[in-house]
Amino acid sequence: MVATTNPARYTKSNMAKKMTIDDLAIITANGFKSVDKRFDEVDKRFSDVDKRFNEVDRRFDRIENILLRDHLNRIERLEDTVLQLKVKAGIR
Repeated sequence: MVATTNPARYTKSNMAKKMTIDDLAIITANGFKSVDKRFDEVDKRFSDVDKRFNEVDRRFDRIENILLRDHLNRIERLEDTVLQLKVKAGIR
């Protein structure tokens, strides 16, 4: 995107003049402004993605805790059953 300078600066006598360093500096600065705006938009989108990932992390943690708790309960029940079988078999 090419930015333009103030058109009022250019009169008929100025039109024949070559572009100056100042003109180039203004055009470059305006170009960087548009790039800065686009980076601000990208930063906001990354911030939104970070929020979504944090929510996904929380959900995974919750699911993991539920699964671990369930497995621990199942293991305890199996251990109790094995102990009862050992007692009935006279092993313990």
